[in-house]
Amino acid sequence: MVALIAACELAFWALLVLGLALRYVVKLPKVGAVVLAGVPVADLILLVAAVADVRSGVTIGPGHGLVPIYLGVTVAFGHRLIRWADARFAHRFAGGTPTPRPPRWGSGHAARQRVLWAHHLLAYAIAWGVVKLLTAVAPDPAQIAPIHTPMELWGVIVGLDFLWSFSYTLKPRKAPSGTPAGSPVRSHGA
Repeated sequence: MVALIAACELAFWALLVLGLALRYVVKLPKVGAVVLAGVPVADLILLVAAVADVRSGVTIGPGHGLVPIYLGVTVAFGHRLIRWADARFAHRFAGGTPTPRPPRWGSGHAARQRVLWAHHLLAYAIAWGVVKLLTAVAPDPAQIAPIHTPMELWGVIVGLDFLWSFSYTLKPRKAPSGTPAGSPVRSHGA
C-alpha cells in the first residue's frame, strides 16, 4: 500500500507539472486542462485500491493507516496547491503578474493562519470519512483498528495546530522595526 501511495504522489506531481507545462510552455491550454483534470484520478485509484484491499480481508498494516491521511491532505489542500503552482507557471512562462507574498504579520497573517488551520481540519475530517468507509467495507470492522492510532495522533496535531494558528489572532505577529507598513519581509527559507 505504501508503494501505491508513493505512486499516487508521483502521479500528482507529474500530472501537475505536465498539465501546467502544456498550458503555459507548449501553449496548449485545453490539453493542459485535460491533463490537470486527471490529477484527482490518482486519488480515486488509491481509494478504490484501498477499499478492494480491505474488502479482501487483508491484514491492515502501517501503509493502510497512511491512505486516509494522504487522501485527506490531497483533497483538502490539492486545489490550493494547484492554484499556487498555476500562478507561478503563468508568471514564469506566460508573462502573468507575480503572486503577492502572503502577509507575514498583523491581522492578515492571523487570518491566513486561521484559513490554513481550517484546511487542516478539513483534511482530518476527510481522512476520518475514509476510515469510516474502510470500516464499512471491511469483513471484520475490528480489522480497521490499526488505522485509528495514526488518526488519533493526527487529532492531537490538529489540536496543537489550532492553538498555534489561533495564537496569532490573540497576539498578532508584529512587523520588524524599521519595516515600512505593507512591505513584505523576505526571510531565509520563506
